[in-house]
Parts: sequence; structure tokens; C-alpha cells
Amino acid sequence: MNNIPPSQYTFPLAKDADPEGHGLICFGADLSPSTLFEAYTHGLFPWFNEDEPICWWSPEPRCIISPHAYTPSKSLLRNMKKHDYTITINHAFEDVIRKCSLPRNYTNETWISEDIIQSYVNMFKHGLGYSIEVWEKDILVGGLYGLTIGHGCFGESMFSQRTDVSKMAFYTLMLIGAEQKLPWIDCQLVNDHLLSLGATTMTRENYLKSLQTVIKQPRIDWKKYQDSVFSSKDIANSQQLLTK
Repeated sequence: MNNIPPSQYTFPLAKDADPEGHGLICFGADLSPSTLFEAYTHGLFPWFNEDEPICWWSPEPRCIISPHAYTPSKSLLRNMKKHDYTITINHAFEDVIRKCSLPRNYTNETWISEDIIQSYVNMFKHGLGYSIEVWEKDILVGGLYGLTIGHGCFGESMFSQRTDVSKMAFYTLMLIGAEQKLPWIDCQLVNDHLLSLGATTMTRENYLKSLQTVIKQPRIDWKKYQDSVFSSKDIANSQQLLTK
């Protein structure tokens, strides 16, 4: 699948490695496409600081969001109409992840190291990554990125340099998810921001069962979207991307 060779690593089962549900499953391995593919298809993702060994996580519970259940706020729709940003899909993956790696106003630390950047760019080159970009004229001011396997969509990080632009990217992802009939989008770890956007939780056991069904379904048709350029105003007015 996707011309990626089998991984040389086998990850332990989450229920055996972490029976108490703390989330941390194992250390080590590498960040090659084969290893990342093996990890994500078994419900694991890497999360570690640059001076630490690679840590692999499978949280209990898992944070997910159902695209069909998402409702954009009135203030978000107003801002999308007012500013009329340009929104693209898969046009600037590396630029997005590098923007996501920059220090935030509340911390100078970042877990998105150069190794992480190069590894996820490699996944994108294998057709296993996606990005959503928000542009103010020709300036990238917001966006998000993640991985995609089968009908699985795994969110990683987002950034925002203008009011609500990361939420505009998130709303665009929700519309893609709804139009592609995705049962959920993986948000990994629970936090108040994701919950405010409509995320919920699923037990790890149920997530891992659902995951095995999702990744065996046909790939998301990203080409339908990446060949187009969208207006935030048009999206807010129609609340869809592709004409039905």
C-alpha cells in the first residue's frame, strides 16, 4: 500500500503495554514512513521533546470528532464572510508544518522538531499526509496538517496568525470529512480547545476496533479538493466545498 515497505518494528498491544490507561505504550524505533504507517494503523502516534527518545502513545480515552456533528459558530461564519480568505488543500504541506513548529505565545517549547518535520513531509510525499492552508493574499496565515490512511484522518497540529483562521481550516476539514463520509477525525489527546470545537471521546478499545475498519476503506479523494481554490466567504455562505 502506498509503496511503503513493511516496518521492521512491531509495536506492543496497548492493552498489554498500558493496562492502566496512562497512554504511553513504548519507546524507541524511528520515524521512517514504514514505522509511522505501522504505528498509525495500530493506533499509536509519536509525541516527545527533542532531547527525549521517541515516545509512542495510544491515549485512554481517545479524542475524536464526528464531521457530521460539527457546527461552526456564528462568529466564525461572520469572520469568514468579513475577511474572505483564500483556502487551499495540500498546496503547502511543509510550510504549514513549519509554521506549526514555531513557539506559541504561551510557550517557547515545541515538540515538532526538524526530525518530525522531515518525517511527516516524507509521509506527505507518499500520499499519506494532508494540509489545509488559509491565505491572506499570498501570505500563509493559518492552517493545519495531519496524516491520512484509507478513510482514516489523523489530525496533528494547527497554527493561526489571524483571528479564527485555524478554526477556518478546521471547519474546512470538517466539511471534507462530512462530504467523504468519514465516521470520525482523530484528534488524539483531549484538551479544552478541541472540546470547545465539538470533539468528544471514545474508549481506546472502541477506537482501535473502529480504526481497523476505517483504514481498510478506500482512500479519501483529496484530489477533488486540492485542484481547487476556495473562498472563506463562499464556504461560509454555502457551508459546503463541493457542489452536490
